[in-house]
Amino acid sequence: MEITAEKKEEKLIIFLNGRLDTTNAKEAEEEIDKLLGDEADVTFDLKDLIYLSSAGLRILLLAQKRMLKQGRMTVKNVNETVTEIFETTGFNEILTIE
Repeated sequence: MEITAEKKEEKLIIFLNGRLDTTNAKEAEEEIDKLLGDEADVTFDLKDLIYLSSAGLRILLLAQKRMLKQGRMTVKNVNETVTEIFETTGFNEILTIE
């Protein structure tokens, strides 16, 4: 799992690459938490995310809850596999997906 970020104007874009599962969830959660800081506009780019477990869903849910308090969060470039996971779990109703 690789997490990178870039700032474009006032928006923070977080790129998730690889597999987000129980083996790396703790580290990913800590890194994402640091990146969110006091950002007001965050986008998760999932173009290169090939697998997302329930532990990964939990991380996105925590990020969404935090961003509801301090700004907005969107998710973009969701592939077919992750879209299916979002639809099966109802996350497509919780997250703002572009």
